[in-house]
Amino acid sequence: MRRRIVAAVAAVLAIGLGATDARADRQPVPGPTRPATDPAPQPDLVDLRPAGFERHVDRRPTAGYDLANPRVVATGLAVPWGLAFLPDGGALVAQRDLGTVLLVRPGRPTRQVARIADVVAGGEAGLLGLAVSPTYRRDGWVYAAYTSATDIRVVRFRLAPTPVPQVLLGGIPRATSHDGGRIAFGPDGMLYAGVGDAGVPARSQDLTSRNGKILRIRPDGGVPADNPFPGSPVYSYGHRNVQGLAWDRHGRLFATEFGQNTWDEVNRILPGGNYGWPVVEGVAGDPRFRDPVVVWPPAQTSPSGAAFARGTLYVAALRGTRLWAVPVDAAGEVGVPVAELVGTYGRLRTVAVAPDGALWVTTSNREPRGVPPAADDDRILRFPLTHRQPQP
Repeated sequence: MRRRIVAAVAAVLAIGLGATDARADRQPVPGPTRPATDPAPQPDLVDLRPAGFERHVDRRPTAGYDLANPRVVATGLAVPWGLAFLPDGGALVAQRDLGTVLLVRPGRPTRQVARIADVVAGGEAGLLGLAVSPTYRRDGWVYAAYTSATDIRVVRFRLAPTPVPQVLLGGIPRATSHDGGRIAFGPDGMLYAGVGDAGVPARSQDLTSRNGKILRIRPDGGVPADNPFPGSPVYSYGHRNVQGLAWDRHGRLFATEFGQNTWDEVNRILPGGNYGWPVVEGVAGDPRFRDPVVVWPPAQTSPSGAAFARGTLYVAALRGTRLWAVPVDAAGEVGVPVAELVGTYGRLRTVAVAPDGALWVTTSNREPRGVPPAADDDRILRFPLTHRQPQP
């Protein structure tokens, strides 16, 4: 039997199980979220796996980041969402509500390099994920997921003040919540897109709908011949609202997902897999569905962006106002997650690994459900790599 870890904080478990949240991406946790003189205490980690699950070794993440001393590389941003690196190390950053793309380089002024004219924001909608072509030096393509007035779109364009996007996927129903929006190139060179159910849960089990899915397409928008459902961009289904996609060094895809009121999830994604929504939430033990490898109560997470670094999956938490570090071994098994940066910077939206190995994290405090923003919010933080360690 596959081994799974369920991490939880006992003190807030009742909150997570008892919530009756309409669940855009949940209201902030009550209480202070600004830094204190002393670091926030680590929560206790409680094994809540169902009876019969094997116990996995408690292996602490050891990626070697100096999480106590970040460098602030950008301030005063408007809900930064997508973040993707150019080959020279500069970062493209999407401002969700403005539909603009910024170029961010440490030590240099931040400047706008594009504005996508047909972005229509509101609620969780707007300019969402960004990705840079693996062959950017040759073709110059930048990819984006966003909401227009009528749909969710995945497009590509070349940087210009007002680019003309080429629509690769379109006509996907949008809403003011549950649009998903994370896009990323996999190690196979294909583009993956997490698309939410847009508030209609039944779509997630409907293979004729592109909502509630992880989609996989070629860089030109075509459907890969080896997709699990011939002629369809659907790669996996039964999702509620995927906002994080990350591959480990062995090419295994993991995705973060907002649950409803009980469990948020990390899932190991396999082609053609059914992840259960809306029939199940969290671990079901039902052979029709694939169970998550990690779940948390909502008060600890609202998981958005995800990134792998040296055997650790980092997950940015919105309502949880923390960065989760989830160890993953060479066999793909997970250890006990560890909460970092608890309450230090407010809501965290995106985490990414730069070409130089540094960890970049964006805050998301300048939105209606955010904690009171700091004077320099929203920010991008860069955590340097203090030493290199071999990956499992």
